[in-house]
Amino acid sequence: MNKNESRIFDHNIVLIGFMGTGKTTVSEYLSTMFAMKIAEMDRMIEEREQMSIPDIFAVYGEEYFRNLETELLIELQGERNTVISCGGGAPMRERNVEEMKKNGRVVLLTASPEAVYERLKDADDRPVLNGRKNVEGIAALMEERRGKYEAAADIVIETDQKSVLEICEELVQRLTEMDE
Repeated sequence: MNKNESRIFDHNIVLIGFMGTGKTTVSEYLSTMFAMKIAEMDRMIEEREQMSIPDIFAVYGEEYFRNLETELLIELQGERNTVISCGGGAPMRERNVEEMKKNGRVVLLTASPEAVYERLKDADDRPVLNGRKNVEGIAALMEERRGKYEAAADIVIETDQKSVLEICEELVQRLTEMDE
């Protein structure tokens, strides 16, 4: 198989969604299946700043962090055959959505507040969940973000009760249909 045949899409795949909806898991699976590179934005920002995201928020504030996201989204437009996994808050900024669209197809992963809570209840690295790490708090924040998420998305995939294989098969099928 030559290099061109292994590339499934001519564009990058940009994964967005609330924390705990499966962005990291799906990007790792797509990377393995289709030899795609992964750009895990939060991890890249932490490495560059040599600080955790909670620390960046605490020291420099959210605006500073969102600016880093915007710069990284612009930089990633030079990449090909890449799954870009965005932090949960990235689509809240209009400019970030514009830059995501230039990168490729934007795929929104969704999950119920209950599923998100189950996946995140033991995590302590989610500064936006401080004081609302319960189903009600998660549901309220998800609802706050829903409009912007949906406006940014080319396709939406529900992840509850699906294996990563099922999610990725649906994603590939729907993106392929878009390109036809």
